[in-house]
Parts: sequence; C-alpha cells; structure tokens
Amino acid sequence: MDLELRHLKIVRAVADAGSLTRAATALGLAQPALSTQLKRIERALGGALFVRGREGVRATGLGELVLERARVLLPAVCELQEEALRFARQGPQGYRLGGTHGPLLGGLVDRLAHEEPGVPVTTYTSWSEREIAASVADGRLDFALVGVCGESAPPEPGRLAWMEVARDPVHVMLAEDHPLALAPRGEIELAELAAEAWTDVPGDGCFGDCFAAACVRAGFTPACVYETDTASCVHLVQVGRAAGLCRATFPVTPGVVTRPLAGNPLVWRHLLGWHPAGAAAGRAVEVLGHAGAAHAEALVRAAGAGAVPVAWPAV
Repeated sequence: MDLELRHLKIVRAVADAGSLTRAATALGLAQPALSTQLKRIERALGGALFVRGREGVRATGLGELVLERARVLLPAVCELQEEALRFARQGPQGYRLGGTHGPLLGGLVDRLAHEEPGVPVTTYTSWSEREIAASVADGRLDFALVGVCGESAPPEPGRLAWMEVARDPVHVMLAEDHPLALAPRGEIELAELAAEAWTDVPGDGCFGDCFAAACVRAGFTPACVYETDTASCVHLVQVGRAAGLCRATFPVTPGVVTRPLAGNPLVWRHLLGWHPAGAAAGRAVEVLGHAGAAHAEALVRAAGAGAVPVAWPAV
C-alpha cells in the first residue's frame, strides 16, 4: 500500500485525540474501521505507530517520526490547495520576470508597477540567457527578457514562445579623450579600432563569436578581451584601458563617448519569452507591449543624451 495524505491525517487524528475511540468519532468512522486502517498504515510504514494503555494511545518512536513529518506536510498541502483555488478563481497574481543585466528589465518593471499598482512584480537576473530561459520553461519564472546577437535563435526554442521587442545597432564606447572620440564625425569604422583592447561581461550566447568574426572581416583580430562585471567594463573604458560596446538606447555616462559603427556590423535583438502552456501566457501580448514601450522610452531618453555604455552581451 502506498502512503497517502489521508493516512497521515488519520495518524495525526489518533495522536491528537489520544484514543482510537475519540479519533474515530472525530473522523466520522467506526472504531473497527479506524483500527483496520491504522494497521494497514503501520504495515506500510514498517512498524507500530502507537502503543495502547489504560489512558489511551501513545506514539512510538516511529510514530513520533511520522507525526513530525505529517505536521509539516499537511499544512503545506492545505496551503497549496488554497493557493491553487485562489489562482483558479482570480487568475495569475503578479509577474515573475527574469532577464540578463540591463535597463530594459527595469523599464518593464516600472511600466507594470505604474499600470497595475499593488500587483507584485519580482525579478531575477543572470548573465546566462540559458538559465533565464530554463527557469521560464520549468515554471519558476513567467517571462524572460533577454537578448540575442543578430538573427541567432533564442534559448529553449522548442519549449518557449519568443517575440522580438526591438533591435538595436551595437555602438562602440571610448574614453572621452580618445582621438576617435574627439574627432567631429558620426561613425567609426571597426577597422580603425584594430589596435584597441576590448572589454565585455561573460555570456552564453554567440555575441563574443559574432564580434570576433566582425573583427576578422574588418581585417584584424582583437589583441585582448577583458571579461569582467559591468562596472569594471565601464571603468576600463573611462581610463582608456579598453574599448567597449553598447547599444544606442542608453544615456551617456561620465568620461565615456559612444559612436555608431559604420555599416552596423553587429545588431542586438531584445526578446520576450514565455511558456505557451503556462498560466501567464494569456498576458504575453500585454507584457510585450510594455517591454516595447520601455524600449521606446529609452530611445527618447538616449536621443537627448546620447548613448550609455552597457557591457555586452547584457540586455
């Protein structure tokens, strides 16, 4: 016999009542039926759970172990059932968002909080697009806001539905006193940066490979690439130790100048992903609209202030 929750309820009822007679009354069973059930439960668990005495029943060592677990499991299952019923009646509550490091996630949170005040929004960030996508596929998150290079396929293509939020050309960021930053020009050829060291953050997408391929097409191989956190990437650019990459949607940061790369050799696509059979799938179009609006707002801010560095391949 497999142990079931109703069996744990019987064991707890006997322990709480202190006798089979009182437990049978509380459970609405005849005492012989309860005694039979208890014997089956004891056989399934490998030993006696109670010993009888003049004053009723007392739990054995095995019985105490089972009761300890039952006092944890039964309330947890009851809470799960109540939460599921609330969910079924009211629909999904709140938003669980995951994203790689970048400002679009913050913009989406801001818009959701503005449009639906009081509705909880939680976030989880990681440098790994695959980790974020897997969390959505497994039901731990509702939506993934990540980026991919060019026309590359997003992670978990067979399990998640993906829609493009927007796409940005990739720009170069330089120290404000860099000769190419001081020159009055609109675009910079990638080949003009052949002597530069570069800086980026780790990522499990193909952006690093795509950047290396773009450099080869421009006639050089990057001499050095520093992989580090975003703040350190910005610092390395500010002090002239390296050039970095950014998108045109971000405002300036002190000590850094951004310029478009001629011919747009690199493009970054912002994507929103969700599980098509998940509880949040019905809100995907709405969330996609908010993410697109957050991107448009970032473009407006950037138009007045330039572009800010963001260590690729962050969103």
